[in-house]
Amino acid sequence: MIAGDFGEDYEIMVPYQALQAVGHEVHAVCPEREGGESIKTAIHDFRGDQTYLETRGHDFELTHGFDEVDPTDYDALVVPGGRAPEYLRGYEEVLDAVRHFFEADKPVASICHGPQILAAAGVLDGYEMTAYPAVKAEVEAAGCSWVDGVTTDGNLVTGQAWPDHPEWIAQFLDLLGTEIDHEQPAATAD
Repeated sequence: MIAGDFGEDYEIMVPYQALQAVGHEVHAVCPEREGGESIKTAIHDFRGDQTYLETRGHDFELTHGFDEVDPTDYDALVVPGGRAPEYLRGYEEVLDAVRHFFEADKPVASICHGPQILAAAGVLDGYEMTAYPAVKAEVEAAGCSWVDGVTTDGNLVTGQAWPDHPEWIAQFLDLLGTEIDHEQPAATAD
């Protein structure tokens, strides 16, 4: 997972924890930060305004330094949204890492403003995808076709914002081949 200061809190925390809950090991990294250091997150709420309301989120502890990880050692990539993608796309090492996952046809999940990084990496040409609606023009300019809803196209799963988590995470787990086995819930007594 590539994250950074003022990435969207729910879009970092929820997939990070959900993937671990079903048995995946998740490494969270940020350029110029080491494992054990924290990034600050932001919570974006949708209250009927023209855009989202932003408040301070949590401190999220990174698991590794960006320079410690080699993309070839990983099976998949998560690129959350928020404001972090706006500046993370300026790091060539971030773009190189993203390009690896697309060149190797590995699963990638991106949500909200995360596709700004994918657009900057030049990997979206020909995909059908979605993102936060304010990013639509940017991802279309990068060569994709816009879809209004959670979308899986090849190795890429995209969502518009954290309210898409149930469907977005489920589609990503399908792409990963994750099998969740559980018994039927017990009937409740009347």
